[in-house]
Amino acid sequence: MITYPFTYRRAKSVAEAEAMLKAAPESKLLSGGQTLIAAMKMRLANPPELIDISGIKELDYIRVANGAVAIGAATTHWAVATSADVAKAIPALAHLASIIGDPAVRYKGTIGGSVANNDPAADYPSAVLALGATIKTNKRSIAADDFFTGMFSTALDENEIVTEISFPIPEKAAYKKFANPASRYAMVGVFAARTKGSARVAVTGAAPCVFRVPEMEAALAKNFTADAVANIKVGADGMNSDIHGSAQYRAHLVTVMAKRAVAEAA
Repeated sequence: MITYPFTYRRAKSVAEAEAMLKAAPESKLLSGGQTLIAAMKMRLANPPELIDISGIKELDYIRVANGAVAIGAATTHWAVATSADVAKAIPALAHLASIIGDPAVRYKGTIGGSVANNDPAADYPSAVLALGATIKTNKRSIAADDFFTGMFSTALDENEIVTEISFPIPEKAAYKKFANPASRYAMVGVFAARTKGSARVAVTGAAPCVFRVPEMEAALAKNFTADAVANIKVGADGMNSDIHGSAQYRAHLVTVMAKRAVAEAA
C-alpha cells in the first residue's frame, strides 16, 4: 500500500495556528475533517502538514446578541442542532444542522470547516447566503455575498482562518433539501428567509457553487407565500448533472424546494 506521510500539529490558539500556517504555507487546516480526510484517503489531497484547530476553545461557542446569532468556527453541527438559543432565534438554522450527514458527521463536523470548504452540496453555505451572514476571520470580516466564489473556492486568502459566522436573525426562515439517500448531501437545498422589507433565497447542491435566485427574492419581497415562487423557473444551464440527477431535474427541484421552504417559513 502506498502511503503519503504528513506532519500532524495541534494548535491551542488562533494565533498559534496562524503561526503554523505561515511556517508551512502548503499545510492544511483540519477542523472536523469530514471533507479533507476523505480527500486524503482518495489521494485527492496530499498536504505535507495538518494543523488541527478543532480543539481551540476560543472558536467553540454560540452567542445570541444584538439581533444576531454568532457561532464560533469550531462549533460542531450537533452543537448548533441542539442549541436552545439557536432554536429560539433561528429555528431554520438548527433544523439545517440537524439534517447534515449522519450522527457521526454531525458530532465531528464543524460550521467553520463547512463554510471554508464550500462544497457544492454542503448545507451551511445556503444559510450563510440566505441570511446575509458575515464571515469573520483572523484578519477581517467578509460579507456572505462576497465570500463564495466557485466550486470549493472562497474569498479566503493565504493564512486566513475562519473564526466566526454571524447570522442576522430573520423575521421568518426555513430550509428544505432533497437529499442524496446515501450521502445525505443536498442534491438541491433551498434556504428562504424574510427580513424587514426584503427576502433572500439561496440554493445549494444544484450548481457548482451556492447561489441566490433574484427573481424569487423580488416576488417574495412583495408576497412571502409559496404561490409567489410556484411559477418561477430556474434554467438548467450550468446546473450539476450526474448519475443521481440531471441538470434539468435539479433545476426543477429548485422551484419545488423553494415552495416548500417558503410554505414552512410562512
